[in-house]
Amino acid sequence: MRLRYLTAGESHGKALVGILEGLPSGLEINSEYIQMQMKRRKLGYGRGLRQKMEDDFVQILSGVRHGQTLASPVSLLVENQDWKNWSDIMQAEECSTEIKRKVEIPRPGHADYVGAVKYKFDDMRNVLERASARETTIRVALACFAKKLLEDLGIKIASRVKQIGEVFDPTNFDGNLQKMLEIVDARACRCLDSTSDQKMCAVIDEAKAKGDTLGGSFEVIADGLPIGLGSYVQWDRRLEAEIGKAFLSLNAIKAVEIGSGFELAKQFGSKAHDEYLPSSTAKTLNYKTNHSGGIDGGMTTSQPLVVRASMKPLSTLMNPLDSVKISTNEATKAHIERSDVTAVPAAAVIGESLLALVLANAILEKFGGDSMNELKQRVFAWRSGQ
Repeated sequence: MRLRYLTAGESHGKALVGILEGLPSGLEINSEYIQMQMKRRKLGYGRGLRQKMEDDFVQILSGVRHGQTLASPVSLLVENQDWKNWSDIMQAEECSTEIKRKVEIPRPGHADYVGAVKYKFDDMRNVLERASARETTIRVALACFAKKLLEDLGIKIASRVKQIGEVFDPTNFDGNLQKMLEIVDARACRCLDSTSDQKMCAVIDEAKAKGDTLGGSFEVIADGLPIGLGSYVQWDRRLEAEIGKAFLSLNAIKAVEIGSGFELAKQFGSKAHDEYLPSSTAKTLNYKTNHSGGIDGGMTTSQPLVVRASMKPLSTLMNPLDSVKISTNEATKAHIERSDVTAVPAAAVIGESLLALVLANAILEKFGGDSMNELKQRVFAWRSGQ
């Protein structure tokens, strides 16, 4: 069994649509759970006005009956509340009048220019509407089903912001992930350390005053995973490959690492690898450390899976960079579109969703099962047999 999904919709279009196929029957889920996750995506200091305009209410169109999945494809709809202000600009019907809000000046670092060249557009709005991070709204909605499936199997996922601009949170957290979520979701920048969180807010204010933007990094952790998800037997079955692909599909992400990642390049082998320790059962071993981030040889080790991603600053600056008007080849300033100062806190929450989709797929590939009861029996039998 394989979990597959597709999304459709433009940033200022009528709605966002998603289809998720491959779920077993009997997964219990409700609107309250979904809306809680959708609300978390809107968290974070430095967000723009769009977050206040959109309620991101998810309508379940198919695949769920009486609070349980049916094993048939799940389809979801999120209407864009801002559509009423863009209905004539983004209408599907042929336009007989002059096109409004046409974009002819690309933003450095955005998909605008390359997308227009690739698809032969003279209006780059055709690019930026789909290239917008607004698309992640429906991905988070779809991932609610993956998250709930994992939670029902005893697997928890959490995230936190590690860095915004030059402000870095050095805090390590080795405790309960639910406790970590409660702490970071209550902070403005979703940072574990309160002092670092305040410094991040200050540097965001500074960037906003300059008409600039900021990037940063975040960490996503999954705990409770069974040993052996993924495989070493073929290159495209290695789990970290799927994780890297998923995270790099998120807007503005430029680097991904598992565990100690880039730091391991500086270490001797004697310091880089996780030594084994005896355990209470002969069938399993314990680890001294977790530099590998929960994956060895493309497979989960049953240790916490740790993923970090780095996000570049957003491409829309209120004090715009130099650009060129494509139709005239005239030097000018880049196009300005409504945007955020930073979206790192939101990206961390989205990262939870991306990891959930990858891990739920890996669970279903290994254990199968047409119903949640069948899946649970297989997963719990595997764990008890270790």
